[in-house]
Amino acid sequence: MPHLENMVLCRESQVATLQSLFGERHHFSFPSIFIYGHTASGKTYVTQTLLKTLELPHVFVNCVECFTLRLLLEQILNRLSHLSSSEDGYCTEITCDTFNDFVRLFKQVTKAESLKDQTVYIVLDKAEYLRDMEANLLPGFLRLQELTDRNVTVIFLSEIVWEKFRPNTGCFEPFVLYFPDYSIGNLQKILSHDHPPEYSADFYAAYINILLGVFYTVCRDLKELRHLAVLNFPKYCEPVVKGEASERDTRKLWRNIEPHLKKAMQTVYLREISSSQWEKLQNDDTDPGQLKGLSAYTHVELPYYSKFILIAAYLASYNPARTDKRFFLKHHGKIKKTNFLKKHEKTSNHLLGPKPFPLDRLLAILYSIVDSRVAPTANIFSQITSLVTLQLLALVGHDDQLDGPKYKCTVSLDFIRAIASC
Repeated sequence: MPHLENMVLCRESQVATLQSLFGERHHFSFPSIFIYGHTASGKTYVTQTLLKTLELPHVFVNCVECFTLRLLLEQILNRLSHLSSSEDGYCTEITCDTFNDFVRLFKQVTKAESLKDQTVYIVLDKAEYLRDMEANLLPGFLRLQELTDRNVTVIFLSEIVWEKFRPNTGCFEPFVLYFPDYSIGNLQKILSHDHPPEYSADFYAAYINILLGVFYTVCRDLKELRHLAVLNFPKYCEPVVKGEASERDTRKLWRNIEPHLKKAMQTVYLREISSSQWEKLQNDDTDPGQLKGLSAYTHVELPYYSKFILIAAYLASYNPARTDKRFFLKHHGKIKKTNFLKKHEKTSNHLLGPKPFPLDRLLAILYSIVDSRVAPTANIFSQITSLVTLQLLALVGHDDQLDGPKYKCTVSLDFIRAIASC
């Protein structure tokens, strides 16, 4: 289909495979199809576009939104019910608690004339979340065609391989289809397809070529690259709009956009500020290198004692235990000077990374750096647990170890400076 080829770029082989699997409307299709690939590799877009363009009856469900068995099954049944009752516009909400009920209700819903003589497709996006649900759910969906005796195909979309899904007890094997990452040529073609109508295709393609030259080594996510392309294009066009350069003056356009692309490199994948705030920042005359990092935005959210706990954890991670007495006691006694240094002690502790420390040492440092007297209450221990949950601290070792838990500080020195100054 020529129309479909214009809508789905650089995925011709995958589209051809899916079309051959779907076959004719009234033919029994493959019972289950497992599509996997990295994020932003076109899995969801290709599947949705193909089903909509071919006007095939389908239900699309996101497993992140439907995080319980009941939500998932009811969402599928109610959307199928809307499909079958689209002619008269009347349908009732269906409730379903178990997979056995789902099989029974699925048979009833698909009895409708509009769904009777054609394949029904159930698409489960983010299918890796099915592994956290009931053990019979995944094998049940894989054999749904057999269990219901209906012409139905279940399509799983996931970012992880099928081997991570396969149950130990065995199951019906789906047809596995891999979506590889887009090459730089594919990204160039797809992003150039989005050019604004007021500019020529060659001008926008030259801009995309510059953008990929800067970002391709650190980011190959199509969504993120598309976001960056839209965000920085007005700055690229600025000399043309002001009449200072023509569309063919690539060197002058590059000199104008280069510092702003370097600034954008610092926030790839991070939505620290909105697009409107970013555009305002672009128009400022400040140094492009001065962009607030993640720590500058998040430190204010920490409770009072959590800040001190984090500072104490950083000190415990990057200072040897034998220096605690010298740093945190007023009367630490006489310090012996030695000329001997071990080989590894010549290296900066920041280069070696954070070291694990016991809970007792963390609390001892905390008590010495806080001005007021701090009692070891449940509030302090719960804040330590919260910092682990936020991944600002990391729990090291097993929960059942006898000598107590050990932790590591995972934040940077800039983060600690930020929370210490507020």
